[in-house]
Amino acid sequence: MRSDTMKAGPERAPHRSLLKALGFTDEELARPIIGVVNAHSEIVPGHVHLDGLAAAVKAGVRMAGGTPVEFPVIGVCDGIAMGHRGMKYSLASRELIADSVEVMAEAHPFDGLVFVTACDKIVPGMLMAAARLDLPAIVVSGGPMLPGRFRGQDVSLSKVFEAVGALAAGRITAEDLREMEEAACPGCGACAGMFTANTMNCLTEALGMALPGNGTIPAVAAARLRLAKQAGVQIVRLVERSLRPSAILTRAAFENALAVDMALGGSTNTILHLLAVAAEVGLKLSLERVNEISERTPNLCRIDPAGPHYVVDLDEAGGIPAVMMELARGGLVDTGALTVTGRSVGENLRGRTVLRRDVIRSLEDPYSPTGGLAILWGNLAPEGAVVKKSAVVPEMMVHRGPARVFDGEEEAVAAIMGGSIKPGDVVVIRYEGPRGGPGMREMLAPTSALAGMGLDREVALLTDGRFSGATRGAAIGHISPEAAQGGPLALVREGDPIAIDITRRTVDLLVDEAELAARRAAWRPPEPRVKRGYLARYARLVTSAGTGAVFRES
Repeated sequence: MRSDTMKAGPERAPHRSLLKALGFTDEELARPIIGVVNAHSEIVPGHVHLDGLAAAVKAGVRMAGGTPVEFPVIGVCDGIAMGHRGMKYSLASRELIADSVEVMAEAHPFDGLVFVTACDKIVPGMLMAAARLDLPAIVVSGGPMLPGRFRGQDVSLSKVFEAVGALAAGRITAEDLREMEEAACPGCGACAGMFTANTMNCLTEALGMALPGNGTIPAVAAARLRLAKQAGVQIVRLVERSLRPSAILTRAAFENALAVDMALGGSTNTILHLLAVAAEVGLKLSLERVNEISERTPNLCRIDPAGPHYVVDLDEAGGIPAVMMELARGGLVDTGALTVTGRSVGENLRGRTVLRRDVIRSLEDPYSPTGGLAILWGNLAPEGAVVKKSAVVPEMMVHRGPARVFDGEEEAVAAIMGGSIKPGDVVVIRYEGPRGGPGMREMLAPTSALAGMGLDREVALLTDGRFSGATRGAAIGHISPEAAQGGPLALVREGDPIAIDITRRTVDLLVDEAELAARRAAWRPPEPRVKRGYLARYARLVTSAGTGAVFRES
């Protein structure tokens, strides 16, 4: 066993002495030592209940004859960090999480790892660590929050953000907003729609790194605790078989995850994260391949914010196994890919079926014949941009309008809330990329303000930053290269015409090349916004969104 490095033989008597100071017996030390990586905290609704799930994991480990050892990692609540300086740290935390798990697992040689997680950057950070360490590993997510109820309607956090814009437009009262604030988030779990957290939890299951049900079983369900116990049992079996992430995280697994992503219409942030996890196992996922998978995969689900359903509805419909079974009917997933169950995708799908056709449509009756996400290209995004096209209304799939240019999120929000954005405009928010932000902030505030004011059907938004999975509308993010690197977004001026054609996968600045060349010659990089601390180091090391915003190797 790998853990013998710290516990076996007479020369390890001092080490055993320290382990016994923790209360471990010789019998416990003779068993496989399983690290339980717990993202529990009291600031993240998706994580507040993870102490109970970690306890269930540990019970499962003991049931299977292993010895669990729990340690923590950090986690940012994107919703609470949204719209202020705190959001600069969200994406940046992903690298810290992966690095901190590496430190703990190398300093204390565990035999296997169970990752207890839930939210946006924590799930991919843990997957990156699992891929990098290549120890037997399994992920247990905290599960989705139930939707709230507001005046007889299901609601989620995104509706509260949109209500802020509705209040500014005079469409609702302050009391309406207060009532929705009280109702929207009824308890623990990852926010109830197909936002980044729940999308990543679903894709972890599709990748084969979590047990069936991981992505959709509600946070408050007893089935979630049973799943955690099963994961604790299964990690010991994975250690016994020496079944490692390198055998699971294959190209087939990533393409399965992308197919599920397209069928679900998941968060645009998943493209960043799948690229980053793939890089840890030495795989290069190209944005061109993302579009190829989108072109062949129908959009089968419209989960909030793209439609009326929530993740709990997806669970009732059969969850990710039901989605994958439907895709498998059309040969759209590789059923031979291996998973942490120790069986193939195809074996896991036996007996699965779609239980609610209103939630998971058939291949013959999709919402769209192509996937819910699209990569756009053009002279504004020579290295690509991403849009959640399943959440774009038909009349905004093709749009042309004048640029309204803002060098940061706060300026744009002030303009939107102040009523200076007009129908037909293209809002450009730049210097918010991985380096320029720094940290590539999610910008749910401007997109929600536009939606709340009823402008999401008439105004597009472009940025080198990114959007929350709760965003809807013609919100095009991850524009690469970013403005801080001298990308074309840095050259846009107020009033420049911009053409967007999501159906053709294009986004272009309609300014002649001679003029752009003159602007490029005159452009100078801005002063760094942060000059000390982790964010300053992050800005120096991070690459573009087109490569997953991972760190440079040198």
